[in-house]
Amino acid sequence: MNNATITIVRTTIDEWSELRAIRLESLANTPEAFGTTYVDAKRWSDDHWRQLASLRISFLAQNDGRTVGLASGGLNDNVPGTKWLYAMYVTPPLRGSGVAAALVDVVGEWARLEGATSLYLMVRSAVPRARAFYEKIGFQPTGDVALDDDDPTKSMITMAKNLD
Repeated sequence: MNNATITIVRTTIDEWSELRAIRLESLANTPEAFGTTYVDAKRWSDDHWRQLASLRISFLAQNDGRTVGLASGGLNDNVPGTKWLYAMYVTPPLRGSGVAAALVDVVGEWARLEGATSLYLMVRSAVPRARAFYEKIGFQPTGDVALDDDDPTKSMITMAKNLD
């Protein structure tokens, strides 16, 4: 991993400011990848970030104490009984280092412990590098494609990975 010492922690209320910083970085760096905008997230109160850190299933990748990545797990009300990967991001200097795969593995382990046999995600067609990464680590398109709410000329591709 480029000689990086990476640890992954699940967020608690104590990591709210780290969660906020990496999420805002992700929205500024790759706005086309996410459904939330930087402007909207920047307006959220500290209490809102504390709630996100303590109530959501989020994991932070840290390199010698600095937060360098984020991934969240969760449910999708539109597809009952499934577990999903959300908000995946790794800071540019550590892309290709294994940090992203480690974050996906941790979310996959959470999903397995919750009884899931597959992990799902949606990737925006505007971010082909992300789709290529997901395919490289075993995700396959399910055939479900939706128009992107933010830009109807682009699509959201559903992918899944077998956890067995």
